[in-house]
Amino acid sequence: MPVAIIESLDYEGQGVAHVEGKTLFIEGALPGETVEYSSYRRKSKFEQAQTIRVLRESSQRVKPGCRHFGLCGGCSMQHLSPTAQTATKQRVLEDALWYLTRLKPDIIYPPVTGATWGYRQRARLSVRHVPKKGGVLVGFHEKRSSYVAVMDGCEVLPPAISQLIPDLKSLVARMSTPDRLPQIEISIGDHASEPLNVLVLRHLEALTPDDEAVLRAFADRHQVIWYLQPGGPATAHLFYPEDAPPLGYTLPDFGLTLHFSPTEFTQVNHGVNRILVRRAMSLLAPRPGERIADMFCGLGNFTLPIARSGACVVGIEGSKELVHRARANAGLNGLGSQCEFDVANLFDITQASLEALGNFDKMLIDPPRDGALALVKAIGETGPRRIVYVSCKPATLARDAAILVHEKGYRLKGAGIANMFPHTSHVESIALLERD
Repeated sequence: MPVAIIESLDYEGQGVAHVEGKTLFIEGALPGETVEYSSYRRKSKFEQAQTIRVLRESSQRVKPGCRHFGLCGGCSMQHLSPTAQTATKQRVLEDALWYLTRLKPDIIYPPVTGATWGYRQRARLSVRHVPKKGGVLVGFHEKRSSYVAVMDGCEVLPPAISQLIPDLKSLVARMSTPDRLPQIEISIGDHASEPLNVLVLRHLEALTPDDEAVLRAFADRHQVIWYLQPGGPATAHLFYPEDAPPLGYTLPDFGLTLHFSPTEFTQVNHGVNRILVRRAMSLLAPRPGERIADMFCGLGNFTLPIARSGACVVGIEGSKELVHRARANAGLNGLGSQCEFDVANLFDITQASLEALGNFDKMLIDPPRDGALALVKAIGETGPRRIVYVSCKPATLARDAAILVHEKGYRLKGAGIANMFPHTSHVESIALLERD
């Protein structure tokens, strides 16, 4: 069995080594370790491999908290201590800024962290009827596979939801067409200081009266709310109990409640999101009388805290459904007069169309993984003096920040990470850019 000495971690949490002039990316290996490995993909300049045996362990290695680690593809870093995970993600951000664009922030912000287990309040579980594996499977995909992992719990889900997985398998098995129920989406909200647990059942055929009775009994027994989704996300609708309260989450620092549909985008980690919003507001420092843009505003996660400061906010979002939700949330919180929302495709915005929105004192940008390339290119000489950029991919943050610094005259005042997804390689980050 070949042996390698691990030098570092890559951005996906794989150990990096060099053997005979070839770069190896080895799953399950940590810096400083000596491991035996087996390659599963070979190219001329690199190989991808998995750890077979650790011959010399890192002091940062810990016992994975989930018994399904290694089979399930949902987490890749459980064998690394939480503190080291955070440090690794900080390095990924700094490396992206420096090696991709030669940027160094003036300040590295302390990482935003929260609970490392039971934190995930949104998830999409796959459902498969596989008689050869004992019947119905409910869970995440196996690592590097489209197969659903055989699992009976998940440690990053709240315990009450994790414990439901065996019962969900039994429930699907009792349905009339278990092979036509491909997915159960989980969405958890806040209600009267208690969690509101919603399950969205994706079904490809109409349910029978007996199916509906099974779902009602399950909801009563486990205190969950069922939504049914016969088509795309927009078809999801409340099924039982009919008088269930709306889903929502709170931002207590700002006295806000935001409602959402279980299939609409919200952050999966409500605890870290609250801290991230607090930091974003501290960096943006909105003031009464200022006009501020919230680009990719979604359902108002940052828009409403900005409005709560007394500033006037313009929220721009590509989804008309999310814009409708954001307007409703502004009204729910008594902020409708301070918020304006518009539907626009920010991926093809131009300088002319941006300037048509009027002048902004400040701007918050919170794009998807593709970043905000067109938007940062569109910012002209009369653009905002301060930009807070919240990112879910360091490479696109680095690319966009480079344009703002090298072409638009901004300075990268600070940057840091938010560990929104502990035990995964996902890196959420926040940066502040300013110009005179």
